[in-house]
Amino acid sequence: MLIKSLPDGIDLPLSSEITPRAIFESRRDFIRQLAVGSIAGTSLYEMANREAFAQTPGAQKMAATVNPAYALIEKKTAYKDATTYNNFYEFGTDKSEPAQTAGSLKTRPWTVTIEGEVKKPITLDIDSLIKLAPLEERIYRLRCVEGWSMVIPWIGYSLSNLIKKVEPTANARYIEFITLDDKKQMPGLRSPVLEWPYVEGLRLDEANHPLALLTFGMYGEVLPNQNGAPVRIALPWKYGFKSAKSIVKIRFVKDQPRTAWNSAAPREYGFYSNVNPEVDHPRWSQATERRIGEDGLFARKRKTLMFNGYSEVASLYSGMDLKKFF
Repeated sequence: MLIKSLPDGIDLPLSSEITPRAIFESRRDFIRQLAVGSIAGTSLYEMANREAFAQTPGAQKMAATVNPAYALIEKKTAYKDATTYNNFYEFGTDKSEPAQTAGSLKTRPWTVTIEGEVKKPITLDIDSLIKLAPLEERIYRLRCVEGWSMVIPWIGYSLSNLIKKVEPTANARYIEFITLDDKKQMPGLRSPVLEWPYVEGLRLDEANHPLALLTFGMYGEVLPNQNGAPVRIALPWKYGFKSAKSIVKIRFVKDQPRTAWNSAAPREYGFYSNVNPEVDHPRWSQATERRIGEDGLFARKRKTLMFNGYSEVASLYSGMDLKKFF
């Protein structure tokens, strides 16, 4: 993955509240007025543009019940940061590009095909998929393999609900997630940086874990395009690239699937890619992380937690050498 040189370290804030959306919008308008009026100069104008990209005018609200089991008591990442600092190479390799270019993605109509080693293969339109199970809001940590992290309130339901519906056969050992592959909608596909379409995968028992979230929204709204609309996976105990975005196909298979980053650089990006502070990336340490949006003069990095703090998944890997199977 491409790595940016960024400020070193983070704060440890106590508040668990994010700035309300209305305040962000009013601040954005105020900043833009100042910038356009040449009161604040070029840097403030750029800030205004960043604020504007973060907003999704007329975004559809998405109702969900808060699941108290996953109500993380940490400060949530600001909406503007979570929606303008993204890895989504189908829309560009720079962190700011997806927010600027993903408007070309058309999320309606949209269907997801579930096939392979299942007794009941099915193709569902996105609205039917959303209605398959009650929606929950879950606040998860997100840890990128690049050494930065966020805290995001996702909306969705456990992937196990969908798995149960299609009834995997005895041959199903893995699940493969395939992202849309359409150069007309995704300009980044013209780049050979990865083999397209983007493919990720899980063992079936990992996919059935309650933490594995089939995700349709964030921050009380439908997913913005740059965050993987209209449907993605959220796997909080794994590095972020494992959470496939803009999914069009879910395939149940017998053998471990070839996945995008593992195929591109197998020494750097393992199939499992569980968050593990004791297994460094060949080019940098994974022992610490920087929380996005919380940099400052006196900021410091925080220690990375095993499985990103989600110790309940440890039993999935009992007896495995996690340095070998990274």
